[in-house]
Amino acid sequence: MKWKILNTEYLIKRPWLTARRDTVQLPDGRINPEYYILEYPTWVNVIAITSDGDYIMVQQYRHGLSDVFVELVAGVVEPNEEPLAAAKRELLEEAGYSGGEWELLTVIAQNPASTNNLTYCYVAKNVVKTHTQKLDATEDIEVKHLSEAELKGMLLRDEMKQSLMLAPLWKHFYLKDNRDL
Repeated sequence: MKWKILNTEYLIKRPWLTARRDTVQLPDGRINPEYYILEYPTWVNVIAITSDGDYIMVQQYRHGLSDVFVELVAGVVEPNEEPLAAAKRELLEEAGYSGGEWELLTVIAQNPASTNNLTYCYVAKNVVKTHTQKLDATEDIEVKHLSEAELKGMLLRDEMKQSLMLAPLWKHFYLKDNRDL
């Protein structure tokens, strides 16, 4: 069922946007001369929880929807960096938290039809504030502490929009609330 790539042409190659046009052959022999793929590096996000049960979230402006959102700590896996190391680095840089017990919750893709990367989603329990934020030049991030009830309320009121964060949060709360499964 896999497609054969007959030709690839890069339309744009920038640090945050790489787009290519593939000519592909389907298993039955048909040719699709224009199949577009957006290439991204591997991403990570973190459900970070303090020993008091607070969820460490970040609030920031998202230009695509021209609004401010509360989100999980998240970021890009740098070349030659393991996803877990990237998740720990992002939590430290964006929120100033470290330590704790880390577990991979799930690995998801935003849209396997047109993008080529994966997002590694971690849960970090008992994290502690150890540093100040070290933000990139383009980041303007406010750290938020939310209770489980507050965060679940945001989910139920449809206040969060980032699907790569919603999926692991729903899975986390499902597993947490159904431990005997």
